[in-house]
Amino acid sequence: MTAANEAKAILERLGVDAAVWSGHLPTRSPIDGSTAGSVLETPHVDAVAARSVEAFHAWKRVPAPRRGELVRLLGEELRASKDDLARVVTLEAGKIVSEGLGEVQEMIDICDFAVGLSRQLYGLTLASERPGHHMRETWQPLGPVLVISAFNFPVAVWAWNACLALVCGDPVIWKPSEKTPLTALATQAIFDRALARFGDAPEGLSQVVIGGREAGEALAADPRIPLVSATGSTRMGKAVAQTVAARLGRSLLELGGNNAMIVTPSADLDMAVRAVAFSAVGTAGQRCTTLRRLLVHESVADALVARLKA
Repeated sequence: MTAANEAKAILERLGVDAAVWSGHLPTRSPIDGSTAGSVLETPHVDAVAARSVEAFHAWKRVPAPRRGELVRLLGEELRASKDDLARVVTLEAGKIVSEGLGEVQEMIDICDFAVGLSRQLYGLTLASERPGHHMRETWQPLGPVLVISAFNFPVAVWAWNACLALVCGDPVIWKPSEKTPLTALATQAIFDRALARFGDAPEGLSQVVIGGREAGEALAADPRIPLVSATGSTRMGKAVAQTVAARLGRSLLELGGNNAMIVTPSADLDMAVRAVAFSAVGTAGQRCTTLRRLLVHESVADALVARLKA
């Protein structure tokens, strides 16, 4: 079965609207370079932001534990569709099966984490110099959150941001990498199942914007979106930071890494070899946590190098 046929079968099974993934913007599988599918670009980005603002006005009034219930349901739906979503990650992002499954498991884990936080949005009670008075700190929802994700973790990055944003009362707009739109559409379909079970969530609570750099730039510049969380290259992060700062917005940037590993004389070298190999070449080296600097004590350097060569 071709990547395109397999992806089509999975998307149909998940309930993705065929009109959305039958467009003119191709996505190719890194496995063999074949076309995994073609999607429609989102035509009206401005309307997406407007719907998100409307959703915010309703969602911020929902009690945080109730908002956490939606995320709990999302975790259940992800468990039920774990194999399907992981397979789309493999087909479109080129990850090996274990890494695709691991990424979806990471989404499930962050759902569990966010559900717990939904009952822990604590504030402070402060003393006042005025007799008979006290001050109280209360956290307020911020507004629509834009999540710009990269191709190397096409679904987990969205989950890290979206689950916490939803619990905090903030709708989510997702601009996935143009290299991995199918995984975003599949995830949104799974989220829609959780929404249907939840019952009374506002329209526009989670939206996917398919497109290239221009779509991301338009959303990053939109003053209706107070927070932009972007994952990708340092060059991309600089562009996002400048755009958002120019309108006095807020940004969370997860960019390139420069990671080191230290091997001491007392290290278990067999364990170190496995750690070095996975950190250096896992996900084909395409991740911010990839090993770039290996610092080894001279007393074990030759033995470690010999094991790595073997």
